[in-house]
Amino acid sequence: MNYYRNFDFKEAGKLIESALKEDLGKGDITSNLLIPENSKSKAELLIKQDGIIAGIEIFKLVFKIIDKDVSIKFRVKDGERVSEGQVIGILSGNTRNLLLGERTSLNLLQRMSGIATLTNQLIKKLNNKNIKITDTRKTTPNLRMFEKLAVKAGGGENHRSGLNDMVLVKDNHIEANGGLSGTLKILKQKRSRVKEKIEIEVRNLTEMKEVISNGKNIIDRVMLDNFAIPEIKKAVDLNKGMFEIEVSGGINQKNIYKYSKLKGIDFISIGYLTHSVSSLDISLNFFT
Repeated sequence: MNYYRNFDFKEAGKLIESALKEDLGKGDITSNLLIPENSKSKAELLIKQDGIIAGIEIFKLVFKIIDKDVSIKFRVKDGERVSEGQVIGILSGNTRNLLLGERTSLNLLQRMSGIATLTNQLIKKLNNKNIKITDTRKTTPNLRMFEKLAVKAGGGENHRSGLNDMVLVKDNHIEANGGLSGTLKILKQKRSRVKEKIEIEVRNLTEMKEVISNGKNIIDRVMLDNFAIPEIKKAVDLNKGMFEIEVSGGINQKNIYKYSKLKGIDFISIGYLTHSVSSLDISLNFFT
């Protein structure tokens, strides 16, 4: 699978340049002190924890920006399972430039691989091919494009990349419009102006019934926010396939199995995928 299809490498390059500037500051005083300017070295990428690798092309892009002459040869592809003790790639080139790119490249590769690993674990624990696991906008500022790419590498789906991708009417929008009824009236009046899908959040079965009664041909997807499983089942029965159904709120590794046998659910969105993930342990080690 080509996880990088439609990926904006130009924008990614700008973000990486900013990260490198943050790390370099006025210069790498340690390397400049100890390493001759023309020194050459080799290094290996060592996996120290089982998981799913993600961000290989991003890792390469860091060094492409620093020094196009740095050679990088990977032995795995994005989305593949890797094991503790496995060497997944070899780098060779100017020693100072290898050291310059080490931390930024590893930070991105480790975090993306951690997200891909967690996504894959949740998909396996859910064990229901009819329900897609999606991310949210609860991402690290300026790292969203990388983190959402990692979710895809782990087998998940992206929700919105930003506020411009989809109309998502949440509780604060509803309160700002004086309630659900008023919000649905406005959406009905303006639906013809909107090309994107419209999703609306409901907090209870009463609101679900109101959307069913007044949201036909307006709403595309309903988000059941913090619904208990018995309530989800009732909402699905009420829906009768009218809208796509998304479930959200507090779903994680410990409880996702409880949703595995639910029917009529299209998506489970999980902010935990990106806001509470641990990076996969990977090191870059020089060798002779």
